[in-house]
Amino acid sequence: MDLVRHPPPGAAVPAFAVALPAGVITRIGGRDGVPVPDAPARGALRPDLDVVFRREYERVVSVAARVLGSRDQAEDVAQEVFLAFNRSSVPAGEAGGWLSVAAAHTALNLIRSGRRRASNEETAASAVPLAEPDVAEVVVTLEERSRVRAALARLPHKQAVALVLRHSGLSYAEVAAALDLSPGSVGTTVRRAESALRKELTRHASSH
Repeated sequence: MDLVRHPPPGAAVPAFAVALPAGVITRIGGRDGVPVPDAPARGALRPDLDVVFRREYERVVSVAARVLGSRDQAEDVAQEVFLAFNRSSVPAGEAGGWLSVAAAHTALNLIRSGRRRASNEETAASAVPLAEPDVAEVVVTLEERSRVRAALARLPHKQAVALVLRHSGLSYAEVAAALDLSPGSVGTTVRRAESALRKELTRHASSH
C-alpha cells in the first residue's frame, strides 16, 4: 500500500533526530553515496532541523517511495536521511537537493543489498484468495514492478538518481543543482537513463 503516514501539521521534530544510529553515515556516505560534511557533536540537534524537516519531509518520502514502491519503507529511509542531515553541516538552503539525493541513494542501496522488505502492497497481494479472477494480473503487475526496481538499481548511479529525482517531480534546475550538473545536461542524462533502463529490462528478460 503506497500511502504514507504524514506528520500532522505543527508536529515537532521526531525523537529519532536526537541521535544518529551507528551505520547510517556509512550507508549514505562513502564511494557510492552522498558525502556527509563535518558533523555537529553527537547527540546535538541542529537548530534548523525542525524547519528543514517540516519543509522537506514529504519530498524525501516521495523520492524514496518512487524507488521502493512502499511508503512505509520510504518513511524508514526518510528517518535515516534526516538523521544523516542532522549530523551534517549541509546548509539549510541546500538541504532540499541534498536530502532528495540521499533518499534516492539510500533507497537504491536497499534494493542493491537485497535488504528491501516485502511491501504492504505485496503482502496484501499474496493474501488474495486464489478464486479471485484478477489474481494473475496482480501477480504479473507486482513481478513487473519488481523487475523495474531491480533494473533501476543496476543502472549507473548518477543516471538512476537523476531518473528517480526527475520522476519524483523535481524540475530540471532542481535535479541539476542536486547532482551538480549543468541544467542543459539534465534532459540528456534522464533520456540516457530511460534508454538504459529499457535496455536493462530487455536484456534481463531475454536471459530468463
